[in-house]
Amino acid sequence: MKKYILLFIILLFCSKIKGQSGFYFSGDKKNKQSIRFKLINNLIVIPLEINGKPLSFILDTGVNKTILFNLSKKDSLDLRNARRIILRGLGSGAPVEALVSKGNQFKIKNLISEKEELCVILEDKFDISAKMGVTIHGIIGYSLFKNLIVNINYRTKKIAFYNPNTFDYPKCKRCEVFSLEFYKNKPYINTEIQLDTIENKKIAVKMLIDTGGSDALWLFEGSKKEIKTPKKYFNDFIGEGLSGTIYGHRARIPIAKLGSYEIKAPTVTFLDSISTFNARKFKERNGSFGGGALKRFKIWIDYPNKKITFKKNGSLSKGFFYNMSGLGIVYNGQELVQEEVKDQIIQMANGGSRNKGSFSFVTSYRYNFKPSYKVERVIKGSPGDLSGIKEGDEIKMINGRFSHEYNTLEEIISLFRTKPNKRIRMVVNRNGLKLKFEFRLRRRI
Repeated sequence: MKKYILLFIILLFCSKIKGQSGFYFSGDKKNKQSIRFKLINNLIVIPLEINGKPLSFILDTGVNKTILFNLSKKDSLDLRNARRIILRGLGSGAPVEALVSKGNQFKIKNLISEKEELCVILEDKFDISAKMGVTIHGIIGYSLFKNLIVNINYRTKKIAFYNPNTFDYPKCKRCEVFSLEFYKNKPYINTEIQLDTIENKKIAVKMLIDTGGSDALWLFEGSKKEIKTPKKYFNDFIGEGLSGTIYGHRARIPIAKLGSYEIKAPTVTFLDSISTFNARKFKERNGSFGGGALKRFKIWIDYPNKKITFKKNGSLSKGFFYNMSGLGIVYNGQELVQEEVKDQIIQMANGGSRNKGSFSFVTSYRYNFKPSYKVERVIKGSPGDLSGIKEGDEIKMINGRFSHEYNTLEEIISLFRTKPNKRIRMVVNRNGLKLKFEFRLRRRI
């Protein structure tokens, strides 16, 4: 999942909502609470109870209000003190109907906040659940971070929440500590990057720490005169707004720095002033560090003391990969699948020792609902596009394996991020026709 542009529009309204009291420790544990999280496409998914209802939320430092955007009938939720509003987006996009709800209880194990406010989107324009392959109900950010020290361990997929009044930082000679600067309750750091357009010179940049962005880095073209797209790039899908799809320039830069740590040859998305109009409200901002970079560190995010601490993990030196197929694959609901079941039947014959102990197999079938996937988008000129695959194609097999046999959507997408020249064979259903396609992944940057 990328950062969806519609979020910026929603947050323009939601930012006017009065601030919240934040989380506190309840019960016997007063100093620490640990939870496990899922890491899906570089995004952190955590369990969150709202008014007693267990839900799944993306943990996102890049949002200053809690957003709820995916509630089915079975997820019905008691929303308190709600009022209806209309949000209008950019261009010709249709208005979005939403609710503002006050006085809700949020809970994560023994962490509780009693007076939380929600911006509730009644029609899920994001469809993030389909894009991530798991149910996602919303996004939470500042409210959870504001009163706590939060330690994120991407390697073990654990988060520890600490009481800032009792927490002692572990001794760490190789850690890098940055002061946090806040704008509209979002955290920024000052650091350096090296661009190939300016040889070996490093330039100072102010970057948002964005756990809710799956890319490694975003850079805003023209936010400094040196920040411009390198000569080698390609157009890639970034997100969706009310007026349609947003694209950016995917490229690489030599180095992004976090103190003494050097992130080498990261993939970077360069965004123009139109697609990032609302994100550029903070004039000093040059871009953001997203999950693709942050996951290479153990991180302590400390809003109360306005600092962030990085300690590298084993993946810092690993390469940065991207989707080399040009295909955007999404979850397409459940389909009924026929599965073969073999039962061994011992068959004793009436006559002759020759037939004694003979047996036969009787094949039977069972039917189960399995996940299905489809092609949501195709980047023009990409290997997937040139092979003939089209938007809307239902995926049946990939590299000789039924699509429902893959454990997750991310496992499928990871096939497109392996190595250049890897052969991909796909069988799709297009309007009732079974079609076969083959292409090879191509490195474009």
